[in-house]
Amino acid sequence: MNGPNILTLIRIVCIPAIVAVLVVPFDGHRIAAFALFAFASLTDWVDGIWARRKGKVTLLGQILDPLADKLLIASVFICLVELGLVKAWMVAVIIGRELAVSGLRAIASSRGVQIPASLLGKAKMALESWTIAFILAGPEILGPLAFLIPLGLGLTLAAAVLSGAEYFIRYGKRLLAPSS
Repeated sequence: MNGPNILTLIRIVCIPAIVAVLVVPFDGHRIAAFALFAFASLTDWVDGIWARRKGKVTLLGQILDPLADKLLIASVFICLVELGLVKAWMVAVIIGRELAVSGLRAIASSRGVQIPASLLGKAKMALESWTIAFILAGPEILGPLAFLIPLGLGLTLAAAVLSGAEYFIRYGKRLLAPSS
């Protein structure tokens, strides 16, 4: 178990804490969730840089890192729906894209094909993280920058749909065709 993988595991451990802080109302629970989410997001950024720059990329990391990302984003978005801060249909689109692309990647892997994250896919993840952070901070903290919340949601939805389409256009025909 190397350093980047430990950071990924820390991100996974943060998820139940973030969920608990979000769903148990107390004064400042959204700010506490914001701090935990920011920390978890930072581990994603650091583990990726660390693994690539120091040659510590492992199969475990390649499996756990995207799983941790999906669990973090999906869990927090579901909580935000429960809190009435995000529309359920938006989260259904975002999570639906994640499941569809994960399914495509599983098919690709079973055929010996690796599907790397695209630039648009990475932008989608960054938009999701920033948008969640904006929502957790809320208009009380963002003040005149609160317009970033609906803007971020719109851009996140667009990036989710476009990046999902990109993966299926690039790999779908080859991978989803019947095997001979």
